[in-house]
Amino acid sequence: MANVLILMGSDSDFDVMKKAAKVLSEMDVSFEIDVCSAHRTPDRAKKYAEEAEQRGIEVIIAAAGMAAHLAGFIAAHTTLPVIGVPVASGALNGFDALLSTVQMPPGVPVATVGINGAENAAYLACEILSLKYPEIRDRLKHKRKEMYNTVIEKSEKIKKK
Repeated sequence: MANVLILMGSDSDFDVMKKAAKVLSEMDVSFEIDVCSAHRTPDRAKKYAEEAEQRGIEVIIAAAGMAAHLAGFIAAHTTLPVIGVPVASGALNGFDALLSTVQMPPGVPVATVGINGAENAAYLACEILSLKYPEIRDRLKHKRKEMYNTVIEKSEKIKKK
């Protein structure tokens, strides 16, 4: 059983979204990952959203580029938390994806991270899950401590130069 479902609108989004998969793996959070388009396979996307909860999914991360609105489409068909990742692509380099992901109508929220922000999407999914799973909270605290120590080490190196 997976806790997190990662969906992307196209296989071209995989280079960005594999970073979310890496974070979830490092945090020992189970996940599924697949390609599912709100525009090209709407029935499949709707089925993913509607059946996610009964399959044990607790958080969905949905990524798409250009003006695609996979995250919003998924959010419209589930009450599970949905995290949108706008992917840099097309003439507007992700700005259109950002707007279509973040500008949701009241009652159908999508938590949105920055353009190509797959890692933060995974960390946010972990934070949501940590409300239920203390072991994930502990791993998040450990990761933050590692990040803190890395900055201190870099600070010390700079001071020596």
